[in-house]
Amino acid sequence: MALHGKKVTYSSHSSRAARAAHAKGDREFRTYDTSAIMPKRSPVPFICLGVVAVVVIIAAVCFFAFRGCVGSQVELLAPGQSAEVTITEGETASSIGDALVAARLIGSSREFTDEVTRLEASSALIPGTYTFQGGSTPEELVRAIMAGPAQVGDTLAVPEDITRAELSELVASATGGRITAEAFLVASENASAYVADYTFLESAGENSLEGFLFPKTYAVTEDMDAEAVVRMMLDQFGTETASIFGDFANSYPASQGLTLYQAVNLASIVAKESTGDQEVRDHVAGVFYNRLASDRPYLESDATTAYEVGREPTAEEVHAETPYSTYANAGLPPTPICSPGIESLTAVCEPTQTEDMFFYFYPDADGNMQAAFSKTYEEHQQAIADNSNAGGADGSGDVAAGEGAAA
Repeated sequence: MALHGKKVTYSSHSSRAARAAHAKGDREFRTYDTSAIMPKRSPVPFICLGVVAVVVIIAAVCFFAFRGCVGSQVELLAPGQSAEVTITEGETASSIGDALVAARLIGSSREFTDEVTRLEASSALIPGTYTFQGGSTPEELVRAIMAGPAQVGDTLAVPEDITRAELSELVASATGGRITAEAFLVASENASAYVADYTFLESAGENSLEGFLFPKTYAVTEDMDAEAVVRMMLDQFGTETASIFGDFANSYPASQGLTLYQAVNLASIVAKESTGDQEVRDHVAGVFYNRLASDRPYLESDATTAYEVGREPTAEEVHAETPYSTYANAGLPPTPICSPGIESLTAVCEPTQTEDMFFYFYPDADGNMQAAFSKTYEEHQQAIADNSNAGGADGSGDVAAGEGAAA
């Protein structure tokens, strides 16, 4: 009789032996190699998919490379057309580039940032409002921003080692008298007025800001008054000296018992008593430290008296009992005598470790100033004798050389 509704593989009776045989057969079937009887699959679809994927990747790379090269498809301003661009304080080169693209001066921000990198100008971009002409090259745009805004504002170039009085006249001249010399002197006469915002002024007390008006080229915009200019210079001092004064308690000047204000004071004297060579600055700083630490802690620098009298001092003036005479008074003068640059400030923080107590400057055969350093007064006098025919001059003048002072 035919069976219905139930498919039996090995036996219609469910016994243990039947179940075992059934399981064994199933296992053998599952592990049997059937590749010889299976139909072969064509590799063409997989090859096609691979080719399509490669084409897509190449197209994407070309697309983005093309965009990077040609930038956005904007119609640039033609020569004779102009655009106004405002750059704010702290703005990055990339965002400035975006603003130039929006003004249709360049095709892509990268044109600008690449030029900034090439010119190493990332820290020299001056904020302000500019009027640029169509057809300007990326280099011309970068250099214009480095020079400062032309439409609104004035360029104030502050040289190193300038005094506050000289700087006040420079500010008045740069602004066409809009900010007077008197207004600048008033705005910079009391450091305590700014100490809340500039902690590096804590040891300056109520002295003037002499020494802290950092030398650099600034853009003075029309909305700035004398105080704004002063604050701009103090901002720059903080930025420039962060690496050497940021941890002042652990600095070399602090280890010698100086406050930050006194370190700037000493740097101002180093600036006036040395050449532009950094090794010479460092060595002069080492000599002055040795004098301050000696049994006779007199700096004996003509430069401090020159600051007081406003010109080269006479022999009598450098020895007179006046506040800025470092022959008559031990230690540092009452205030810095100029605004030293970063090189002189660094020299005071990283002076040459030396036993020298004297220095003497003289011109060589090519007219370049050379320095002779000596440990003893006798060696110093010999250095003067050996080089006097060259017309040398020491740090404190011939009088100082004769008395073993700052030379």
